Amino acid sequence: MGSSFEPDKSISLYVQVKDTIIKRIQEKEWIPNTMIPTENELMAEFNVSRTTIRQAISILVQEGILEKKQGKGTIVKPQLFIGSLGKLKGFAEEVMEIGMVPASKLLVVKTCSDLHYEKSMLKVPMEEEIVVIERLRFADQTPIAIERSCWPDDIGKMLIHQDLNRATFYEILEKNNITLKHANEKITSINATILEADLLGIRGGQALLVMERISYGNEERPIEFTTTKFCSEKYQYQIELFR
Repeated sequence: MGSSFEPDKSISLYVQVKDTIIKRIQEKEWIPNTMIPTENELMAEFNVSRTTIRQAISILVQEGILEKKQGKGTIVKPQLFIGSLGKLKGFAEEVMEIGMVPASKLLVVKTCSDLHYEKSMLKVPMEEEIVVIERLRFADQTPIAIERSCWPDDIGKMLIHQDLNRATFYEILEKNNITLKHANEKITSINATILEADLLGIRGGQALLVMERISYGNEERPIEFTTTKFCSEKYQYQIELFR
């Protein structure tokens, strides 16, 4: 790759290198969890000393933009995803609102008759089945959360015939004239199991932020009961308070 770097003599070289690296990350030329060029490659591209490159990288590591991996090099560190409370939104909608790209990987689709707690949340008779859909959720290709959604049988069977790696639940519901009116959420925390940690790319036992949501439709019918486990180092909630 040819360099378009043109030094400004009024600004320290390491600052200019740092700012150029940030721009490349913002423009997604370098994406999260990928290696940046080596020191030698950066020295050749920017035509600066090793000391200058190390100064720039050191600052970006301190600022949480880059991360050094022992024996491997330096990667673009996934940035914290900040969700908001107070408005009923789906994961994909929240991700797109902050300029990131959402994606999903379907993990499990099944019908269950023995999930008594989930049935009670959905007010489904114990003799009936519910549909369970589990997905791994991504923001800018970084795994952020494991989502487990439970649905009454009639709605769930409609959902499972869609491309759940691409379409969002709320889009599908709206196209079928099913409107979500409001939801109740509860937030707790747990430690990640080995399987959860592997899916999220974190250490086993690391803290997860757990959000339980019950969403209601017309005539106060519970439509969705979802448990989403967020990686706490990649996600946080934010709410604005007034007095």
